[in-house]
Amino acid sequence: MSPPNAVRTARERARAELTREIREEARRQLAAVGANGLSLRAVARELGMVSSALYRYYPSRDDLLTALIIDAYNAIGAAAEAAIAEAGAGAARDRVPARETWAAACRAIRAWAVANPHEYALIYGSPVAGYRAPEATIGPASRVPLAFAAILEDAVASASVPADMLVRATIAWTQLFGMISFELFGQFVGSFEPADAFFDHAVAQLAAFIGL
Repeated sequence: MSPPNAVRTARERARAELTREIREEARRQLAAVGANGLSLRAVARELGMVSSALYRYYPSRDDLLTALIIDAYNAIGAAAEAAIAEAGAGAARDRVPARETWAAACRAIRAWAVANPHEYALIYGSPVAGYRAPEATIGPASRVPLAFAAILEDAVASASVPADMLVRATIAWTQLFGMISFELFGQFVGSFEPADAFFDHAVAQLAAFIGL
């Protein structure tokens, strides 16, 4: 007979695996029908589950949307943080200029967005009708701006960033995501496509605007 802890651990693993499968199927549906078309019944059907079983994991569509939103914010935040860490790796003696760290973070964010356009649209696109994001999304949503704030703090070698620099950085942040949205949503078709060179030039200009 298996010890109680072993049985509980097996159940926890099974639940974690099914939770992962539910979210993966939900992301597939997100790509096919958009956030407004996401349906718990459709997810359950594709996974061969009865709806009542799925409701034990996600009681409503909004609960599932929240999970996807948190996953997306955490993923794009992790991409930015990893790029910043990599840019500074091995630079114990020679500090990496903040503008290079900024550029690395911007490129990582764009790369994630291009690879995951539907998840990007979920968090930075049109609001989902009838959905109100709960407080649980605030922390994950803060990861990218906090990563940028760390770049500013490193640039001025202080935890207190001048107000005018912070304002310029906020403007640059909105411009960055505006560029990415224009690219992903087809606004550069026939003009800046592919947008690689334009993006790199704009990121450098934004770094100068911030004062990095």
